[in-house]
Amino acid sequence: SVPACCSARYNLAVLACFGFFLLYALRVNLSVALVDMVEPNTSLAKNVTSNVCPEHSSSINVPRNTSGEKYSWDADTQGWILGSFFYGYIVTQIPGGYLASKIGGKLLLGFGIFGTSVFTLLTPLAANLGVGYLIAVRALEGLGEGVTFPAMHSMWSSWAPPLERSKLLSISYAGAQLGTVVSLPLSGLICYYMNWVYVFYIFGALGVLWWFFWMFLVSDTPETHRSISHAEREYILSSLKDQLSTQKSVPWRPMLQSLPLWAIVVAHFSYNWTFYTLLTLLPTYMKEILRFDAQENGFLSALPYFGCWLCIILSGQIADYLREKQNFSTVCVRKCFTLIGMIGPALFLVAAGFIGCNYTLAVAFVTISTTLGGFCTSGYSINHLDIAPSYAGILLGITNSFATIPGMVGPVIAKNLTHNNTVGEWQMVFYIAASINLFGAIFFALFASGEVQDWAVSGYHLHRN
Repeated sequence: SVPACCSARYNLAVLACFGFFLLYALRVNLSVALVDMVEPNTSLAKNVTSNVCPEHSSSINVPRNTSGEKYSWDADTQGWILGSFFYGYIVTQIPGGYLASKIGGKLLLGFGIFGTSVFTLLTPLAANLGVGYLIAVRALEGLGEGVTFPAMHSMWSSWAPPLERSKLLSISYAGAQLGTVVSLPLSGLICYYMNWVYVFYIFGALGVLWWFFWMFLVSDTPETHRSISHAEREYILSSLKDQLSTQKSVPWRPMLQSLPLWAIVVAHFSYNWTFYTLLTLLPTYMKEILRFDAQENGFLSALPYFGCWLCIILSGQIADYLREKQNFSTVCVRKCFTLIGMIGPALFLVAAGFIGCNYTLAVAFVTISTTLGGFCTSGYSINHLDIAPSYAGILLGITNSFATIPGMVGPVIAKNLTHNNTVGEWQMVFYIAASINLFGAIFFALFASGEVQDWAVSGYHLHRN
């Protein structure tokens, strides 16, 4: 095979990694900034929480910047603000996959991130104008981000040789975890020393900067790439030649009747339930139950995603090693990795709810839970490319539409279950997430496939003969 270092396909993976880094930074910064945007007395009746765990602020008292505007939004309003992103996000998933197959993933992904960055820059203005404006801007950011994963999947269907799929995709999508890792503590520090508006200005500006690099350096297919070596182009094209369909129309019906696709849908939905519940509410849990102050909170909230990032990169290497060198079947690798990546998190999440105020253990368990989730990236997460490379973008659009519902519903349900912020209420939140995870893992293990489906290549052989 063609060396990986400095090759066009690995350059694409690294640039994509930065893109997803920024996407997730733009997505989660609000969870941190929100704590600072809300007047302290509106979020909760304080006396309820104070009996649960003892305060333990760090002794370093830095003059905190309090120049940022404060808004009097109650817990339910905050739930809507955090959820609004997903209302936009769900709308563009399937259209995004379909468009990527028509106009190519490069423009779609580029403008998706560009648009999200521009709306992020407008966030402080929107918050000033009123909560309705803020919800609208967040929903528009969601519209922009909705096309990104299907567009990327669509690009990889022309760029990733089958036996390098887990590696290349895990590098590009791991950027999402890294974005979470860096932006949670960084947003906390920016809020602390500067003012929460800069959280949106700094990340928004970086997103615009990334867009210039992306538009200049990347191309949709190996054939159209400016500086790819001849050997690499041939290597990629020959490895994909029996996997892609040339028919112009999308086989919607057999696609939607395909059980392997529904296995991915169920797994994707279940995994995201836990992921989004934690992503949007971990800062709140740390603050209200475990009572960390903002600075500690950012670093400890980020720890789980750092573990997950490491796990994604490593498991991507292991998955391809097992398929290439050890001759494990693709479906076996996908199922095993999905089982580890969903049952592991479920067990540790439930455990996290039961150790009371031992915050070292709580952080450890939540971290292990999220870290193990990284196995899923080489499990169900790239299974779309195994069963239908030609339509991978559309398939991801379908599964991600279902998988966005937990982002809309999960935080709202969790906020409703935790009105008094007792440990018992949070245990309930963790229980629900864990049982959904278990169900998804079992369903995927029963019905998933690792083979290219007949409907995904049907047009192909007719044209050959």
